[in-house]
Amino acid sequence: MRQLRRNRAAMLALGVIVLIVTACLLAPFYAHVIAHENPFASNITGTIRLNGKTVNVLQANTQGLGYGVTPIGPTWHFSNYFLGADDQGRDVFARLLYGGRSSLYIGASSAVICVAVAAIAGVAAGYFGGAVDWIVSRIFDIIWAFPVYLLAISLSVILETNGINFLFIHIEQGSLTIPILIIASVFIPYVGRPLRGIVLSLKEREFIQAAIGSGASDFHILRKEILPNVAPTIIVFFPLMVAFNMLTESALSFLGIGVQAPQASWGTIINDGLGLLYTRPLVGIMPGLMIVLTAGALNVLGDGFRDAFDPKAKLRGSI
Repeated sequence: MRQLRRNRAAMLALGVIVLIVTACLLAPFYAHVIAHENPFASNITGTIRLNGKTVNVLQANTQGLGYGVTPIGPTWHFSNYFLGADDQGRDVFARLLYGGRSSLYIGASSAVICVAVAAIAGVAAGYFGGAVDWIVSRIFDIIWAFPVYLLAISLSVILETNGINFLFIHIEQGSLTIPILIIASVFIPYVGRPLRGIVLSLKEREFIQAAIGSGASDFHILRKEILPNVAPTIIVFFPLMVAFNMLTESALSFLGIGVQAPQASWGTIINDGLGLLYTRPLVGIMPGLMIVLTAGALNVLGDGFRDAFDPKAKLRGSI
């Protein structure tokens, strides 16, 4: 941890992540206390007070033949449509904060599930070998045979349409649990395979062989010898998987098969801004910028973890 704290880039990335997460968690406070807007309800006929004047949120189009309406642009007043409105008259900044809550929640939750399941499966396959290794490896091969986004899109189309009803598990369509489970599932082999390889190499080391020779139980060896040596790799994987999963969620939501209305995510807001790229480009640019900033910070933090907890340099029992 001292080495991690000396990494200025990693600490800066951690600060950026904390700032973004804190801002997104304060989304209800901003929307209801500061902006006094409902970012999920259409406000087509709404008006605001701007520089002492009453202004329509959706204004008459002044381009071309003058048909249709154009959302109000950024006011740069923190308490009043700071980034302007979308085509439904909703506050873009408030939706950006709420969208960040969904994107970060799905990315972090699916990363926890993905890394936990991959760690259990990878460690079990590498340590026990035999039939356990064969079954786990074949499951990894089946999932890995499909392109990630193609598999995620296929599962999303099926599950978002029908929900999940299996035995005692009942998840309604539109629930955030569905994209969490889908994204976690498709990335399990990408974490499980490297962990399996690490455990296979650990089994050949002298301190593991000594523990086996001394009659130690499998549980004792896994808890005392294997897990402490794979923990650094798991720590390194976690922020990277949060970034990957967040990007996957944004892609699915952009296509309309991830987060469902009335909820919002950065991907759905980018989709909302497609028709406004020439008139109100910030509607689509800002969530994209937030995705880039968050994913970049997570990757830099992951690199910092890798440098601080390099398992090759810190294997317990090494000479």
